Amino acid sequence: MNTPRSPTIRRRRLGFELRRHREAAGITIDVVAERLGCSASKVSRIETGHTGAAPRDVRDILDIYGVPESVKEELVQIAREARQKGWWHPFSTVLNSAYVGLEAATRSIRTYEQQVVPGLLQSEEYAIAMIRAARLGDTDSEIEQRVHVRMARQSLLTQDDPIDLRVVLDEAVLSRPVGGDKVMRDQLIRLVDAARLPNVIIQILPFAAGPHAGMDGTFAILEFEEDEDADVVFAENATGGLFLEKAEELRKYYSIFETIRATALPPEESIEMIEMLVEEPLWKLKRRVSGSI
Repeated sequence: MNTPRSPTIRRRRLGFELRRHREAAGITIDVVAERLGCSASKVSRIETGHTGAAPRDVRDILDIYGVPESVKEELVQIAREARQKGWWHPFSTVLNSAYVGLEAATRSIRTYEQQVVPGLLQSEEYAIAMIRAARLGDTDSEIEQRVHVRMARQSLLTQDDPIDLRVVLDEAVLSRPVGGDKVMRDQLIRLVDAARLPNVIIQILPFAAGPHAGMDGTFAILEFEEDEDADVVFAENATGGLFLEKAEELRKYYSIFETIRATALPPEESIEMIEMLVEEPLWKLKRRVSGSI
């Protein structure tokens, strides 16, 4: 699944190239829309990668810009690839954003999580419990589809050319028994197993660290296979999430992640902490302290 031919990333690349050629030609979006007989918003959405473009439309757009034939052929081919369906397409009704399509083209992901185990590291039972709690309006069928997509995404970590995954987890992630005691203990064991993979690094940010650079929220930095595809930051929320692509935004989040990583426990100490929590879970300790059953 990890391929630079992901239709999502190809659509994003196509939009970037079309915008670059339009600006080089000194032509406005309104002029392009008038020549094509469509709305300016459609042209804008093509350039931002939110909407695909038919190969014929791409050729017509490039004719307006007067680009060489060789460039046209290359971008028309990208337009064809962008119109292909990704493996996740049958589940598009339960996907809130383009994240899965972008993730499929990554070479590495750096992520910080405050509340839950990242989807790439979740056990199936944990995923079911988490989605059921967070998606109150979902039917059983929708929950099943979301879990199926989440499990399928995890092949990115074990395929022949796996992605690199760097994760910093707040200690709170390990403290909340999502799905109950057994499900959470099994999830912790799964984290230990994942951390032993050569392409995965997991670090724990302990409560003792106090205030830290990541307190504004969780995020993931996606880095792509091809140099022409700019990295992107994804900040998830209940309605899908926010994609950040500007150079200054990327620099800020890279800095935040490196600061958090340096504050967190080293990888081996983090694994030891997770293994300890399998035997002595924090939620058990808190029940004893609070006197609850």
